Formats: sequence, C-alpha cells, structure tokens
Amino acid sequence: MLLEFAANSYYLINDMQNASYSFFRTLRPEDYIAVVTYDLRTHILTDFTNNKDLIAQALQSLTIPGFSDTDMFDALYETLDRLSRVEGRKYVILIGSGRDTFSKLTLDKILAKVKATPNVTIFTIGTGALLNELRGGRGGMGGGMSDLNYLQAQNQMKTFAAMTGGLSFSPIFQGELPDIFSQINNSIRNQYVLTYRPTNTKNDGSYRKIQVLLVDNEGHPLRMQDEKGKSLKYSIITRDGYKAKLPVE
Repeated sequence: MLLEFAANSYYLINDMQNASYSFFRTLRPEDYIAVVTYDLRTHILTDFTNNKDLIAQALQSLTIPGFSDTDMFDALYETLDRLSRVEGRKYVILIGSGRDTFSKLTLDKILAKVKATPNVTIFTIGTGALLNELRGGRGGMGGGMSDLNYLQAQNQMKTFAAMTGGLSFSPIFQGELPDIFSQINNSIRNQYVLTYRPTNTKNDGSYRKIQVLLVDNEGHPLRMQDEKGKSLKYSIITRDGYKAKLPVE
C-alpha cells in the first residue's frame, strides 16, 4: 500500500496526519506501507515497511511543500512503475487537488500506465474543495484554481479510481476525513477476486473492457432485500478492464 500526499495547507496537513495515522494503525502484520509526497518531484518519506513506528514518523514529518506546483502525473507514473515490481495486491491512496502543472507526461500517457499496471487499486482523495473551504471560499478552488480547472482535476482523480476498481472522494469538510479512511479500509478488507477465461485468446496486448453484473439464478438483475423485505441499493466497483498479455510475456 502506498500513500501519496500533495497538500499546501497547514490545517489540511494536520488533518491528513491524524486521519491517516488512525488508518495505518489498523494495518495487519503482513501489510506493508510506503509514504511518498510530491510537488515538482517525489519524496519518499519511508519505503515499504510494516514498522508502525517508522510509518508514524513519516506521517509526522509531513510539511507544506516548498512549491505550489505539482507534477501529479509524473509522481503517479513513478509510483506505478515501482509497484509493478512488487508482488501481490497493491493499493495507492492518492491525496491531492488533482491539478498537474509541469509533468513531462500527458494525461493520455498516465492513463495508459494505469491500464497497463496489474493488481493495483487506486483510491483518491481530492483536496480542492477542502482547501477552498479552509480559505473561507476565497480565491477559487484549491488555491487559485478556477472552477473549470478544479472540475477537470476532480474528474482526473475520479478516473484513476474508476479504472482500477477504487473509490474517489472529494470532501468539503475536515470532519469527513476519518470516515473516508474508514471506507477505504473497509473496501480493502472486503474485496473479491474473480477470474474468468476470455473468449478472445489472442496475446496482442490490447485493452479488454470488462463488466461485472450481479444476477439471480435465472440471469435477471439480482434484487437484494433487508429482513423486512425492503429493496436495498448496491453498487459494483471493479476495474473497467485489463491489458492482454503480449506473445513474449
């Protein structure tokens, strides 16, 4: 699991420290976590470890970045590249406004990297609205971001999560953060791994879209009810596809 932070508010840093501190305290001995911040480049505060004291020190060392600019695409690409060499299920909790200023990579290239990286689920916490609230609504969203830029940044964060079967959050109030980390923890602990044999057996490296549905014994959409017979709403959160292997793989 990897936490990536980019925040430029003293109060937001403190809130993220407190919420993430409570989150990592629930980790199991077999869970490893790394803490990375980013502005114009990435900064590894602690590499993968299950030592909770080291993780706590890393979170306590969070400071306001020296630059207001953030190379989010480059930071996420670097993170996914590192995770591709790690076995097992992997999770990224990406925290930031979603704004990218000077990355060498384009949005298309980082989306292609997300698609090509297997066994990674990305959870995103967009801080644009929260930063605006902390500033009393002054100066646009997220430290001078226009409404249009803010919406674009928010949609990018949502896309990273949706493509990988993760969740995306855009809190407005500081008090939402503990519940958000709790939802992320519950999602990680309650995932199912489904496998299937595709009808397209070509090893051509193409991206294959998938859709998961819940159906009853007759193939109709599954209806879920509580003990009183009242219909329950549910949502299915999955990766939107996978990249087929190449012949040399």
